[in-house]
Amino acid sequence: MTDTSILFQPFTSPKLTLKNRVVMPPMTRNMSPDGVPGAANAEYYRRRAEGQVGLILSEGTVVDRPTSRNLPHIPLFHGDAALAGWKGVIDAVHDAGGKMGPQIWHTGGTSADPSYERGALDTPSGLNKPGEPVGAPMSEEDIADTVHAFARAARDAQALGFDTVEIHGAHGYLIDQFFWDGSNRREDRWGGATIGERSRFAAEVVAAIRAEVGADYPVILRLSQWKQQDYAARLASTPAEMEQWLAPLAAAGVDIFHCSQRRFWEPEFPEVDGEDGLNFAGWAKKITGLPTISVGSVGLSGDFFGAFQGKASEAAGLEKLVARMEKGEFDLIAVGRALLSDANWAAKVAGSDAGRIEDFDPAALATLD
Repeated sequence: MTDTSILFQPFTSPKLTLKNRVVMPPMTRNMSPDGVPGAANAEYYRRRAEGQVGLILSEGTVVDRPTSRNLPHIPLFHGDAALAGWKGVIDAVHDAGGKMGPQIWHTGGTSADPSYERGALDTPSGLNKPGEPVGAPMSEEDIADTVHAFARAARDAQALGFDTVEIHGAHGYLIDQFFWDGSNRREDRWGGATIGERSRFAAEVVAAIRAEVGADYPVILRLSQWKQQDYAARLASTPAEMEQWLAPLAAAGVDIFHCSQRRFWEPEFPEVDGEDGLNFAGWAKKITGLPTISVGSVGLSGDFFGAFQGKASEAAGLEKLVARMEKGEFDLIAVGRALLSDANWAAKVAGSDAGRIEDFDPAALATLD
């Protein structure tokens, strides 16, 4: 049996201390009527805290822009009613001994439920992806208001008592659309030929958040190479390009990078360090010197894209994960679908009770159990 004790060692950084290395990543539930999380949402997160998750990151919750969400029941992170709902969530998690941060989000030009009417979409260049126009490019005023909206959301998270805040900069949503040359064709200071230049918008968001929350509040940024618009997309094809991408974000005030990939064990640059080389989170840690969270099909036999096609996954071994964490490749590991089907996943693994872990059932995507 694999010794998983390394997953349950405390994590300590200058701004964030956790009882273990297990993170629940954001997973869109679209189950907050009128954008307001209620008792069912609070209990959903409480159960994961009771199940010994070290850090819970909420589902994506949107900032105060007119078309910041693309589904009607995605939670808001603005307005008195929604913020009161989130206060209930963080109080429930704290009562269970957990720690939590909201993921603050803007869905940009991504597609929506056809029945959900939206107005003018925020995008860098009026594109969702190459060849898919969705409106006009954001104006300077739009950009400034969006940066301020992220900063206000982070300030509210801090005021409500959340332990950290995560910015969603991945998966083809608004911030990622500024990173990606396929959707950012701007010729002003918000665009550019290099990933370093196209990082300006994200860096401005991070800097504005840092100014609001102060020097000591931990800020996490989630990033990905792949997009929902193009699973094969890459923002950084070499370690040098990754440094151009991440360095300005670290300088702006990111404390932890949350590095999303489909399978955590896959090397990011195998041409540099081989098929057993560092993954995305490993390279981000090496380049910036900052702590990182890895994620991607942890503890399951199939990757997460299969879940959206109705495919189940069986519980799988953790040997690869333990080996990489023992090498110090990354600091924290996010466990997604396994925690949807089994709120006690972490407690069972910690107690050497992995044989009783529940398989992932796609039906879990439709519930708040």
